[in-house]
Amino acid sequence: MSTITVFPARKVITMDPGRPFADAIAVMDGRVLSTGTLTSMQPWLSRNQHVIDDTLKDKVIMPGLIDPHTHFAMSSGFMSLHYIGPIESPGPAGMNPPLPTHETVLAKLREVHEQEKDPTKPIIAWGLDPALQGGHLHRDELDELVGSRPIWVISYAPHFVYTNSAALAVIGIAEESTVHGVQHYADGRLDGVFVEIEATRIALAGMRDEINKGGGVAGLRRMADVARRAGVTTTAEMVFGWIDFETEWAMHNEAVNDPTFPLRMALVPLENPLYKAHGEKAVEFLRAAAERNSDKLFFHGIKWLTDGSFPAMSLRLNFPGYLDGSNGLRNDVPWEDLTARMLPFWRAGIQIHCHANGDEAIDASLDVLARLQEIQPRFDHRFTIEHYCISTPEQARRLKALGGLASVNINFVHYRSQLHSEHGFGPDRSEAVGRLGSLAREGVVFALHSDFSLVVLPLHPLTAAWVAINRVALDGETVMAPGERINLERALRAITIDAAYVLGLENKVGSLEPGKFADFAVLEADPFEVDPIALKDIPIWGTALAGKLQSA
Repeated sequence: MSTITVFPARKVITMDPGRPFADAIAVMDGRVLSTGTLTSMQPWLSRNQHVIDDTLKDKVIMPGLIDPHTHFAMSSGFMSLHYIGPIESPGPAGMNPPLPTHETVLAKLREVHEQEKDPTKPIIAWGLDPALQGGHLHRDELDELVGSRPIWVISYAPHFVYTNSAALAVIGIAEESTVHGVQHYADGRLDGVFVEIEATRIALAGMRDEINKGGGVAGLRRMADVARRAGVTTTAEMVFGWIDFETEWAMHNEAVNDPTFPLRMALVPLENPLYKAHGEKAVEFLRAAAERNSDKLFFHGIKWLTDGSFPAMSLRLNFPGYLDGSNGLRNDVPWEDLTARMLPFWRAGIQIHCHANGDEAIDASLDVLARLQEIQPRFDHRFTIEHYCISTPEQARRLKALGGLASVNINFVHYRSQLHSEHGFGPDRSEAVGRLGSLAREGVVFALHSDFSLVVLPLHPLTAAWVAINRVALDGETVMAPGERINLERALRAITIDAAYVLGLENKVGSLEPGKFADFAVLEADPFEVDPIALKDIPIWGTALAGKLQSA
C-alpha cells in the first residue's frame, strides 16, 4: 500500500453527522483514509508506512468549500476591459478603483475616449450597476459622450449591453428589429440597449475576440487563485459553451487539468447554444462530451435561463411588479417551449439547472417541473432552481413536493436588499430575498453560491454562510426577515456537502469521509466557537486538493 500521511489538527470538522468532529485526518493516494485520533487510526497506521505532518496542528480543517455557481471564463475576460463598476475590483494590473456615481462613470468613459488617439478604435467597458450608479445608459447619451467612436458598455451582471450609434452600425442591426431584448425609444429608434442572452449575444458578436484577450488560460488561473484564497476547492462553470464549445473546452482542459490548478470544476453547458448547434442530437453530443471527464474537470447537467438579473433589475415578478410598474424580461427560450426543450434531457437523466431570480420565473420553472413529472415521473432528479432570489413560502413547499433543489445567491440579503427596497422591488420582496428559512422548514436541500464575478459580490463561501445565519443588511444593524435565518450547521452544509449534492458530487467531495477526495479548507479559527457575527472574518490559511497543501 502507499504511504499514509496523517494531519493532526486543532479540530477536524468532517460534515459527517454521525462523526462530526475529529482530531486528525489520514490521507492515502489523494483520498481520505480515516478521521479520528492517532489512537483510533492505529489499525491503519500499525500495518502501513505513514508520516505525521504537523503543518496544520494548530489549524481547523473542514471539507473544501464548494461554490456551485461561478463564471470564471466569462468573468476573466470582462475583468480585462475598462472597468467602471461601483466597487473595488481585481484586474490584470491590480485593483481597479470604484466609481460611485453616474457622473463618475461618464467621466471615466470620457477619459478613456480622450486618451485613445485612434478615433476608430472601439471602447469596451464593463461593470455598470444601474441600481448603484444612477440608472441605465442609452444610445443618445453615449453618442454625446464619444461621438462617432463605437462603444460597448456591459453591465456588472452582464444581462445588459449599452451601445451608441457607431456600435449599432458595426453590429449591423436594423432599427425595426424585433429580436427579444433589443430595446427601442418611444419613436421606434433603437435605443442601444440589449437585454438578456439572445440580445446581448447579437450586441457582442463582433467583440468576442477583444473581450477574451484578457481571459483564456491565464484568466482561469487568476480566478482560481481568488477561489483558493477563499477556501474553495470545487466550483461549477454555469454558462459553459456560451461562445464556442470546443474553444472553451480546450481552454479549460489546459488550465484545470494542469496538476498545479487548485480546483475541481464542473462544466454546466448552456442549453440554447447547444440546441442551436446540435438540435435534437444535443443530448447525444453532451453524453459523448462526458467521455472527456477527469477527476478535476467534468461535464455536469444542463442549464436554462428563465428571466434576468437581480442586481440589474431584469428579473420577472408577479403582482405588483416593480416600483415603477414595469417588469423584467423573460430570457432566451420562450417559457411555453421550455417543457419540450427540457424533456429530452429529463428522459436521459441529465440534471437540469434552471436560472430563476424572480417569483414569476420561479413559478414558470416549477410549472415546467410539474409537467415533466406528469410526462415521466422521476425520483432523485435534482432539478435545481438557480439563484432563487425573490420567492414565497408556498414556492418552497411546491419545490419540495416536486423533488427539486435550490442553489441560492444569499449574498444579496446583505449587499443589496436595502438598495432594492428603494430601487426596483420595494420593501417586502427586498427584505425577504433568499428565503432559506422557508426552504429549511420544507426540507429542501439547498446550496449557497456567489455567481462570481458577474455580480457585485464576493467569492467567499464563509461570507455567504455568515449572511445566511445573520441576515444583517448593509447598514450593519437591520436584520432582514429574521424568520428566514438558518443555523450554523445548515449554513456550513450549504457550502460543503449540500453544495456537493446539488452538483451530484456527494460521493466524492463535500465531507471528510473515507473514500472521498482529500480536499479540505484550512481555517485559523473554529466556526463553531466564534461569534456568528464574526464567521466571515475567520482567516483562511489555505486548502488541500487530493491531500496536497496549498497555503493562501
